[in-house]
Amino acid sequence: MSTLDPLAGQRPAPAPYNFTQPFWDGARERKLLLQYDPDAGKCQFYPRPISVFSGRRNLEWREASGRGTVYTYTVSHKAPAPFKNVSPFVIVTVELPEGVRIMTNLINCPPDRVKIGMPVRLAWVKAGDMNFPVFEPDP
Repeated sequence: MSTLDPLAGQRPAPAPYNFTQPFWDGARERKLLLQYDPDAGKCQFYPRPISVFSGRRNLEWREASGRGTVYTYTVSHKAPAPFKNVSPFVIVTVELPEGVRIMTNLINCPPDRVKIGMPVRLAWVKAGDMNFPVFEPDP
């Protein structure tokens, strides 16, 4: 499938913090890593220095399945820089089976075809010299 990403070439590179570096290292290898709290038995996203469940720092990094469903979405017709001249594009919140939700973009899908509950799979696009996780329809 060709990558229909309206933001192609527009995404700025992320600026990782020390506690997000493992996430971005995984992204370089096209792996979506989530923090896992072994005490709570739950994943969390977005990366943080401590667990939102236990307050501890003993978080582990685990690779996500790369599958999910659209929890909610919006179609943006006007965006701030650096996406100022890009329109329209789809912003989705994807619910993963690991129990977290991720806000990102949906690619390879016309805005009028997006549906809540739609199955999606992980895809990758460039953000500067990094890979950035997005999702696309899962046929």
